[in-house]
Amino acid sequence: MAATDTHNIHAYGKNIGISAQKVRLVADLVRGRDVNEAYAMLKFVPRLAAQSVSKVLASAMANAEENYGASRDDLYVYRIQVDEGPTRRWRKFGARGRFKPWLRRSSHITVVLRERES
Repeated sequence: MAATDTHNIHAYGKNIGISAQKVRLVADLVRGRDVNEAYAMLKFVPRLAAQSVSKVLASAMANAEENYGASRDDLYVYRIQVDEGPTRRWRKFGARGRFKPWLRRSSHITVVLRERES
């Protein structure tokens, strides 16, 4: 069964240990691009968030091939969304008995692929 334009192919990355603000900078680069082009571009982006986005994109490509029988050449990044995940509060003790919290932010990445119409 080939994927049509009504099929959305999803992949999710949960609790990724980078803030959503930083991941969104990388996600904006690949939004709307062909899957092969986006995947090749992410290999050369010098940000840590590019590895996480690349893994989720690779998972979405594998889902498309295995579950829908779609070819990688026909797919494009229909939607990529980055939401805030849970924030861990770390403690750092300051001078004079003060407490300075460190916020360890995380994010959730959602990639939706679609097949281009011929």
